[in-house]
Amino acid sequence: MTEVKEEEETVLVDEKTSKGDEVRAVADPRNGKAASSNGIEEDHALTIPEVLSILPLRDMVVFPVLVSPIAVSRESSIQLVDEAVGAGNRIIGVVGMPDPMVESPTAKDISPIGTAVVIRMMAKAPDGVKMIVQGLVRVEILEVIQEQPFFKARVKVLEDVVPEGAEAAVEIEALRRQIASVFQRIVQLSQNLPDELTSLSTAIESPGHMTDLIAAHLAIATSEKQKIIEKVDLRERMQDLLSILTREVQVLELGSKLQNQVSTEINKTQRDYYLREQLKAIQKELGDGDERTAEIDELTQKVQDAGMTEEALKEATRELDRLRRMSAGSPEYSVARSYVDWLIALPWKTATPDNLDIREVKQVLDTDHSGLDKVKDRILEYLSVRKFKSEGELRQPILCLVGPPGVGKTSLGRSIARAMGKKFVRLSLGGIRDEAEIRGHRRTYIGALPGQIVQGLKRAGTNNPLFMLDEIDKVTSDFRGDPSSALLEVLDPEQNNTFRDNYLDVTFDLSRVLFITTANMLDTIQPALRDRMEIIEISGYTEEEKTEIAKRHLIPKQLSEHGLTADKVTWTEDGICALIRGYTREAGVRNLERELASVCRKATREFAEGREEPVEVDVEQVHKYLGAPRFEYEEVRERGAIAGVATGLVWTPVGGDVVFIEASRMQGGKSLQLTGQLGDVMRESAQAALSYLRAHAHELHIPEDFYQKSDLHIHVPAGAIPKDGPSAGVTMATAIASLVTGRPIKPLLAMTGEITLSGKVLPVGGIKEKVLAARRAGIRTVILPARNKKDLEEDIPEELRRDMTFIYASDITDVLDNALTPGRNGSKSPKSRSSKGRKNGDLLSPAVSGHAKG
Repeated sequence: MTEVKEEEETVLVDEKTSKGDEVRAVADPRNGKAASSNGIEEDHALTIPEVLSILPLRDMVVFPVLVSPIAVSRESSIQLVDEAVGAGNRIIGVVGMPDPMVESPTAKDISPIGTAVVIRMMAKAPDGVKMIVQGLVRVEILEVIQEQPFFKARVKVLEDVVPEGAEAAVEIEALRRQIASVFQRIVQLSQNLPDELTSLSTAIESPGHMTDLIAAHLAIATSEKQKIIEKVDLRERMQDLLSILTREVQVLELGSKLQNQVSTEINKTQRDYYLREQLKAIQKELGDGDERTAEIDELTQKVQDAGMTEEALKEATRELDRLRRMSAGSPEYSVARSYVDWLIALPWKTATPDNLDIREVKQVLDTDHSGLDKVKDRILEYLSVRKFKSEGELRQPILCLVGPPGVGKTSLGRSIARAMGKKFVRLSLGGIRDEAEIRGHRRTYIGALPGQIVQGLKRAGTNNPLFMLDEIDKVTSDFRGDPSSALLEVLDPEQNNTFRDNYLDVTFDLSRVLFITTANMLDTIQPALRDRMEIIEISGYTEEEKTEIAKRHLIPKQLSEHGLTADKVTWTEDGICALIRGYTREAGVRNLERELASVCRKATREFAEGREEPVEVDVEQVHKYLGAPRFEYEEVRERGAIAGVATGLVWTPVGGDVVFIEASRMQGGKSLQLTGQLGDVMRESAQAALSYLRAHAHELHIPEDFYQKSDLHIHVPAGAIPKDGPSAGVTMATAIASLVTGRPIKPLLAMTGEITLSGKVLPVGGIKEKVLAARRAGIRTVILPARNKKDLEEDIPEELRRDMTFIYASDITDVLDNALTPGRNGSKSPKSRSSKGRKNGDLLSPAVSGHAKG
């Protein structure tokens, strides 16, 4: 039943009437004639009055000849019907409304052309009046003469305009046949039109009536039907209808095609379902497959819930199909099952929210670690960008923390993860020499597994953890491949969003993982891999930083591990400093922690033996527990008093250190001997130093024939340790000058710098490590290249420079002037050109701080 509104009345299109209705006439749709029990033979026998009562209809058009049921409920409409039936002719006019939303239409709200209809049947009902009307002819409203209580208008009957002539008749007949053919096709394709309508086009002879009846049965918009009713010219009406029919048949054909495709898919799905059910029934009868089927169904559900990428979902579905067809006892079954389990276990969509509270993150980092400001600043900068860039992709930084052992690189990574709210995964790369450890093994091998990257993500359970690759400088390679090359893709932000593990053979997005690597030196890292990382150098701790770390972290940890409390064992500031200075000499704090543990063990033993009073660990108690200090400053003082011995500063992978360069002279024939397992660069520095001194002997007040009848021997102690680098050039030159002039070097003075043949002092690297090593050794005066001044000012805090003096030298004469003690007659080497115009040479005290790479 189709429901259409008439003003606020309901139009019911139905073929049934209520019980007790009085049938007065019935229309025969085959020829547009009326077959009536009252003897009315033709509609045209009814006279259309000049003035008709007008009934506006919503969403409905009544065509001539068409029989339509209408139900009215409003008082004005019922009054209109009663008056029409009481007048005897039962003829009214029905017109459409262009805007069906108008509640109370006026004359301008109704269409000017409608249909004169005759009321064939009327029945009273509790909710109004039901009637069946039949369209007669088109009418045009000439003038509305009444609006209340209902519309009345003066109308004119519109006859069809049929073109004359034989050619026009042929065109009308062609249009009629084409309309009939297309309408038959629509009836075949449409599920809403009965098949009996296929004979409608051939049973009706009148082209006008056929056009109206076909338009009435089409499921098209009311506005399009209104255009058809307003067309008086028969040829134009038929052309418009043919255009609408052609469009509808195209829509129905496309819908039928889509329906066939859907039906085919449904049939295939149903067929697979029936076959699968039959297979289950057969397996149930055989007593096999019940548990396995449930297991595979469970895996299928997990695959759907895992949030995999399209590629991974396709592979997982393919493996599940193999499992369904495979026997549980097959060797391939466990391989396929393991593969699916790995795909399900990966965190495809699982991620943890990052903590973007900058102050809170900074507080956590400062609480866990003292110093290390460069790394902390870089993390805070990254989080600041994350906080302001909420849309689009953000490249994760690939950080490489380079520094000596024991400075807290690994623990810093764990602290960063805790501060940012990320899961922490650590992979030690030391000694890894198989490329499959990174990328995994292919499934063709027995016992194949994914690589450590994928395994780490599975352990983390999120796709955005902090992944620490520890000891990346200790990766080696052999015939099984080069793990460093495999890491090129992992640590490249442009490539790691499509990382493909050999075992999984599907891409996984690593772009959300925050990778942090650690290393002790950069030399052994592959250049291409080093280029992909942001290098952050972590120098050794100062004595003040070590003291703070001991008080805040190491001492509470050792007290807890030994069952002690802060009430039983207390440490004084002097006791901690004495332990750091006399028993440790390192860049990190590992040995410091061992010595603290040793003190705690001895204190625990005393308590176990009956001691009751608390232990205060001061300098005296440290000496009692640990014995005599292992490192003292006497060696620096003693060696500095001998002519020909200079103190140099060197950089090592575990921090800076102090070395002594000794020069000796003997009778011989102009030869230079170098010992102490020196490298080629260091040997060349010694040759350059000697050549400069020989060339400028007169200016330096050195006997010009000191090398004519002498042999020189330069030795660097600790001969078992290989040594190399250019930074000992000025130290060697000073040692030779001290030897040949007999002037010892000033006490507690050390130096570093590269020398050229022209006497220039060039900058070197590792300034911070060297200065800290000098400070640990008790040296208070350091000679540095002038161009390293900016490096010193960067990294050495102001408080560490207050009790040290730094001399910046640009020429070797600056070094000799400030390093050698005055001669017996008070003579000094002449000032170099670089010293002119400067007061006190380039001596600055207190000096300023810095750091250099090299």
